[in-house]
Amino acid sequence: MLSTYLELMRIRFLMMLAYRVNYYSGIIIYSLNIGVYYFLWMAVYGNSGSINGTTSVEMATYVAVAWMSRAFYFNNLDREIAQEIRDGTVAIQLIRPYHYILVKCFQGLGEGLFRLLLFSVPGLLVVSLVFPIQLPGSLSPWLWFGLSLILGFVINAQINVLTGLMAFFVLNNAGMIRAKRVLVDLLSGLILPISFYPDWAQRILSFLPFQGISYMPSTILSKGMPTGEILSFLGIQTLWGILLWLPIQILWMTARRRLVVQGG
Repeated sequence: MLSTYLELMRIRFLMMLAYRVNYYSGIIIYSLNIGVYYFLWMAVYGNSGSINGTTSVEMATYVAVAWMSRAFYFNNLDREIAQEIRDGTVAIQLIRPYHYILVKCFQGLGEGLFRLLLFSVPGLLVVSLVFPIQLPGSLSPWLWFGLSLILGFVINAQINVLTGLMAFFVLNNAGMIRAKRVLVDLLSGLILPISFYPDWAQRILSFLPFQGISYMPSTILSKGMPTGEILSFLGIQTLWGILLWLPIQILWMTARRRLVVQGG
């Protein structure tokens, strides 16, 4: 059964090769985003060597890593699921010998691996030549970062699946999808690191899964954290990966029964 999901992931990876214009435009867009946020933060720092315990070099590194990481964990699972629910093709998926939700997650992983290998890695190398960022020279931080990034992908994919499945219960969830994307970018630490939020906001965000998407992986690579704190981050990400799977299963079972009723 695993071979089936891996094959679907491979097919999605190959499909991404067909959209090379989107690939090249994506490099330009992400590079511009990094440039804009870099100069914005450098203006904020001014002559200050450190703000909130973060140096200007660490912030520049964080911005570059966070945006390049987004290329991996970002996907359109929410829109794909909503579209298949609206046009009725999800009914065909239900009779096939695989789990629909797992299929979508593996397809998203194939898309993410394409962006990681052909966009994020070379893009980060190019950005490191243009902006004064400081990436770790040892292998250990990269391994921790890679594991955290995968967990961040899992959390983001599950949030996307939950949003997409809401199309079973509302006539049009396009607005919900757009709002979700803004919230994820804002609350995940992509636009503003979680450590820069007010204390009360940090306490609230500590009970939400968004910090595990971007803030934790990017912080691990950009700040050189001790192993104990890294393991704490990974534990939080793993916990959310498990917790989010439960409402997905409940929502999916409820949605399947609802689809049968509508079909009747």
